[in-house]
Amino acid sequence: MTRIFVASRNAKKLQEMDRILRAHLPAVEIVGLDDVEFYDEPVEDAPTFAGNALLKARAGFTATGLPTVADDSGLCVDALNGMPGVLSARWSGPPKSDARNNELLLAQLADVPDERRGAHFVCAVAFVYADAEGAERSVVVEGRMDGRVLREVRGSGGFGYDVLFVADDRPGLTTAELTVEDKDAISHRGKALREIAPQVAELLG
Repeated sequence: MTRIFVASRNAKKLQEMDRILRAHLPAVEIVGLDDVEFYDEPVEDAPTFAGNALLKARAGFTATGLPTVADDSGLCVDALNGMPGVLSARWSGPPKSDARNNELLLAQLADVPDERRGAHFVCAVAFVYADAEGAERSVVVEGRMDGRVLREVRGSGGFGYDVLFVADDRPGLTTAELTVEDKDAISHRGKALREIAPQVAELLG
């Protein structure tokens, strides 16, 4: 059994990563933040998704000694010049709240016509591990999902802004209304994980 630390305590995100990584590493055991000894998580102050993912992965690897996967993702809205972007999880201020983030986004887009409500999700996934000589190595990939923001929340699946987002590849349904299989197939995180999973499998040998 290969143990991989995923630097997150979001249960739905851990399940999503487990499903996709397991397709390439059947003997993988995913452990999250609640499964390891407490450590101080880094401040996510990088200006890019890739930078924040790498910050989290390096901190997790240093703290646990386990091969570590971390991601940073967010929603980039055309009418808001790409915001909330890397601030997506903290858009409405502390404490973090999906509901308040969604309410604020709807308010900010209230006067934006449907044809200008384009947006895309981005997910950067970083993998940090030790090579055969014990030196720290890293891999970072990115995935993207294009779509648009609705005017009301719909659906009970997913997390974050899924209740407001309709992907171009699945018109008519929010990503919170998709089955997990459909969402994995088109999502920004699914794309990034499918790209990095075979690399993780090869590197862990």
